[in-house]
Amino acid sequence: QVQLVESGGGLVQAGGSLRLSCAASGRTFSRYAMGWFRQAPGKERRFVVAIAWSGGRTSYGDFVKGRFTISRDDAKNTVYLQMNSLKPEDTAVYYCAAEGTPGSGQYTDWGQGTQVTVSS
Repeated sequence: QVQLVESGGGLVQAGGSLRLSCAASGRTFSRYAMGWFRQAPGKERRFVVAIAWSGGRTSYGDFVKGRFTISRDDAKNTVYLQMNSLKPEDTAVYYCAAEGTPGSGQYTDWGQGTQVTVSS
């Protein structure tokens, strides 16, 4: 099992930027895909973006539209989410997740979440 700790959330005005970090521990970080999800009040958790274990392949939710970028630093066991041009509808708790088995695409380990609030 891997432990995930998110940081970097906060309050930002519309059009601003934030960078979220997710520090992992507990197993070999580099072998597993990592993802970011978010959950707005009263809504289901939603996929935002993921990055493959090799760091070469990424996939993004449609609503991201070039505004968000995921990256990973395997030497630091950390994955990042750079969010630009933030909108009020991006307000949510953002969760980092780790793939349970390499290549499965199933995220079984989750962080506690970090709140992102975008004011209009």
